[in-house]
Amino acid sequence: MEERYFTVGMAGHIDHGKTSLTKALTNVETDRLKEEKERGISIESGYAPLNLEAGVSVSIVDVPGHERFIRQMIAGVAGIDLVVLVVAADEGIMPQTEEHLEILQFLGVERCIVAISKIDRVDEVMLELVKDDVKERLLKTAFHEAPYVALDSLSGKGIDELKQIILTELKAMKFRDAYGSFRLPIDQVFTVQGQGTVVRGTVYEGVVRKASQLLLLPGGIFVKARQIQVHHEESKQARAGQRTAINLSGIERTAVKRGDVLVDSDHFLVTDTIDVALQVIGRKFAPLKQRTAVRLHIGTSEVMGKIVFFDRKELEQTPDEVLCQIRLDEKIVVRRGDRFILRRPSPMETIGGGWVIQPNGDKYRFGNETIDMLRHHQQGTPQDLVIDALNKYILLDLKQLMQQTSLAGIILKETLKEGLASRVWLEVSRQGYSLTKTFIKIKDELLARLQQFHEDFPMRTGMGKAELVQSVSATYPKSLLEYSLNLLLEQNEIQRSGQFVALTPFSPNLPKKWHVRIEQIIGTLEKDGFQAKKWEDYFIGSPLPKLEIAELTSYLLESGQAYRLREDTIIHHTAFENALNKLRQQTGPSFDLKQAKDILNLSRKYMIPFLELLDGLNYTRRTEDQRHWMEDRT
Repeated sequence: MEERYFTVGMAGHIDHGKTSLTKALTNVETDRLKEEKERGISIESGYAPLNLEAGVSVSIVDVPGHERFIRQMIAGVAGIDLVVLVVAADEGIMPQTEEHLEILQFLGVERCIVAISKIDRVDEVMLELVKDDVKERLLKTAFHEAPYVALDSLSGKGIDELKQIILTELKAMKFRDAYGSFRLPIDQVFTVQGQGTVVRGTVYEGVVRKASQLLLLPGGIFVKARQIQVHHEESKQARAGQRTAINLSGIERTAVKRGDVLVDSDHFLVTDTIDVALQVIGRKFAPLKQRTAVRLHIGTSEVMGKIVFFDRKELEQTPDEVLCQIRLDEKIVVRRGDRFILRRPSPMETIGGGWVIQPNGDKYRFGNETIDMLRHHQQGTPQDLVIDALNKYILLDLKQLMQQTSLAGIILKETLKEGLASRVWLEVSRQGYSLTKTFIKIKDELLARLQQFHEDFPMRTGMGKAELVQSVSATYPKSLLEYSLNLLLEQNEIQRSGQFVALTPFSPNLPKKWHVRIEQIIGTLEKDGFQAKKWEDYFIGSPLPKLEIAELTSYLLESGQAYRLREDTIIHHTAFENALNKLRQQTGPSFDLKQAKDILNLSRKYMIPFLELLDGLNYTRRTEDQRHWMEDRT
């Protein structure tokens, strides 16, 4: 199974036990700063690995709970997949908890687990009251179906139950896309003696590998990933959903700051004007006037700007989504669909949040025409609609794309042409279109399965093509798999021999574990020549498993290192070739059994099977008692 990577956030009011719970789950102390230890509160987000089961890798983010550190909290929860909302049983939901809930929903976090902490401090009646209060508060939120667990971090009560609930919730989630372009919003920057600049963050999408050439945005500085660590352990790569630290070469510490973004391509947009869909908080706030200064939190960036409305002069509490624009004082890196939080700088309060409709906004006129245009962008550009359809259905032809996107034929054809030119998608011959990243994912999966097959069966020529296709056909259309295999053949990444396919550099070989013993058996077979014993007798007393014996037999026969003389007997190729050459040299165009016996001095037990083997391999052709040498094998 493919390794799955997730980030789980701990959120809640100050002193409700988030850091203690993180330590109980992971055995890691996340308060690392001197001020944090002295004051007993988290100032910066802390991170720790949570071990659940094979195939599921989890990073825990312990975010600050104090209202003075709300900006660190926002940066910490940006990019999490699941939140554990920690509520102390002796205090219940507090104002900061409410704000955390709003922020989490604005950032698009869809799954929540409620952890009622410090249960040893209250009786059963109080515990039920707190639980009922939390349920009532969550009733009108996205977390109204959140599971609950009562626990105490110091005694360990409920910790194992929480781990199991976390695992269950994560398994039900779609994990992050590791096949897009790499993107890492930076939330921590520091230096290490003798190593230089190190950045930390959660990988939003894609994969970064050691020695990769990267681009630091918005500055546009090229850097190199000298070293990669995942939770303080060196790694060759980091994938979407993983918490990672990257040691960068080619840049000074002072040239990097929180909010910068590491990417591996120039497809990412640097902008200072974004069109957004804004949802405001569910309680009254002082009206936000046209072009009021606001503070935008997006990814790990925190940037000042002005809000611009096109259908109103000021913003009040409303249940409706507001389409508007934010003009920033600094450039940031965003993509369509990225989530953000909007706060008033003075007095400091959260106004709302939402998502980016258009990363590269322009100046528009006030009025309904602009709102209609923004609403159209909100629904998606033609390319966005095609990408969404291909993400969902994998492979679609022109007619199906028209049905799924509702785009006019002329617009769709032009969009497809542009996407092919930029290689966003590929045209699968006579079948339709599929995303390039889907092909990359299929390619990785096919090559990985072949690699595993070679490791499991090193003596085989390769894996049956039909078997390889069948192994992934539940996920991808067979026509797309056939196309992918043909493309891999053209690119010389795989090779084909009859019905078998293999990695291009691969050739059948003896397994390392049994290499010495098998070489000894082959050596004995060669020494025995035409006096070979029954094949099974060579393994008497040998620890070689039956499956490996069968694999070895096929390997020797298929590679021409041995020939089957009788049903229970094989001979080494040197014995066969010596006899063949001797017989050729001492006979004319044809010969009979007696001549062959006189030349090779073999008994009928070996002579007859050997001559029949020559017939079967088309070295000779038998007519009555004569055998004739075949001209094309001389």
